[in-house]
Amino acid sequence: MKMNGSGFVLRLLFLLCISDLLIPMSQAIWLNLPATGTKCVSEEIQNNVVVLADYVVIPDDHGHPSPTISVKVTSPYGNNLHHKENVTHGQFAFTTNEAGNYLACFWIDGHNQGGGDVSVNLDWKTGIGAKDWESVARKEKIEGVELELRKLEGAVEAIHENLLYLKSREAEMRTVSEKTNSRVAWYSIMSLGVCIAVSVLQLWHLKRFFLKKKLI
Repeated sequence: MKMNGSGFVLRLLFLLCISDLLIPMSQAIWLNLPATGTKCVSEEIQNNVVVLADYVVIPDDHGHPSPTISVKVTSPYGNNLHHKENVTHGQFAFTTNEAGNYLACFWIDGHNQGGGDVSVNLDWKTGIGAKDWESVARKEKIEGVELELRKLEGAVEAIHENLLYLKSREAEMRTVSEKTNSRVAWYSIMSLGVCIAVSVLQLWHLKRFFLKKKLI
C-alpha cells in the first residue's frame, strides 16, 4: 500500500499529537506563596528520567524590589537534589535514580516589603520534554520531517517505558492487595476461632455454676 507525501505528513502529525496527549512533557505552574509557610509541588516519576525545571519570581506592580525565595527539591527517599536560598530565579536539573514522588518546595525568605503573597512561575519538564532538540538537530545535522521522526521515536520510547512502569506498579499493587486479602482472611478465621473458644468457655463456666448451685 503506497502513501503519498501529504498523507504521510498528516499521519506523522497525528502521531505527534497523540504522543503529546499521552506524555505530559512539560508543565508550567503558577504558584502563589503565602507570606508565611511553604508551598510544594510533586510529581510521580519513574527511574532514570531526566528532569529540568526553571523558576522565577514574578515582580509585582508596586515598585518594590522582587522578594527572594528559598527552594528545596527532594527525592522520594528524602535525598536533597537542589537547595537555594535568597534567590529570585534559578534552575535545577537531575536524572532520577529512585521511582516515586519528587517534591519541590518554595517559601519566602526574610521580609516581603509588599506584605502579600509572592507569585512564582515554575516550568517543570521531564523525560523527552527536557531534551534539547535544537542541539540534537545541530549535532546530527537533521531537520524537518527527519527531526520530527526523531521526536516521535523518543515519544514512542517514553510511552513504552511508561507502560512498563505502570505494569510493574500494577503488579506491585496486586501483590499488596493479595497479601492484604490473605491477612484479612486469616484475621477473620482467628476472630471466629476466638469467638467459638469464648463461647465454649462461657458455657462450661455456666454449667459449673449451675451444678454448684444444684440448679441442674
